Amino acid sequence: MKTLKLAALTASIILLNGCSDDAASVSLGLFTTKDIKVVSQQDPIISGVTCHISHIEANLDFADPSDMSIACRQTGPITAEQLQKIDRSKSGDVVFKSSKSILFKSLKVRRIYDAPTRTLLYLSYSTKESSGSHHHALSTVPLYNTDAWQWAQGQE
Repeated sequence: MKTLKLAALTASIILLNGCSDDAASVSLGLFTTKDIKVVSQQDPIISGVTCHISHIEANLDFADPSDMSIACRQTGPITAEQLQKIDRSKSGDVVFKSSKSILFKSLKVRRIYDAPTRTLLYLSYSTKESSGSHHHALSTVPLYNTDAWQWAQGQE
């Protein structure tokens, strides 16, 4: 009976891992429980932008490491109508958020519009200090050659 329960538990863990929405998963080695996960996220307002965020996932720890990387690219049209809906303040707004521990640490991605350069900035950062630093990374998506370029030029 114990063997059957163990087999069922193992099968369910494997199936749950197979249902992940990660774009990629890379093991850091045979003797570690840490993996590099790459998540693909489309901006909820600027649907023509997709960000890929890589981070470490520590399967048996209470908190994942704070290191991360981000790369955002134009993957579809970016329109003036979309830009009019975003927060264009200096601090922008949070577009993605993911819990990294049970102790209130999270990974956030904030979209900031840089009007002088007509560029969308995507800043990923950890909300909790780790190793003396709030880890962060930056990616940019210029509006040049998009449908929104003319609108952005008129906003000066």
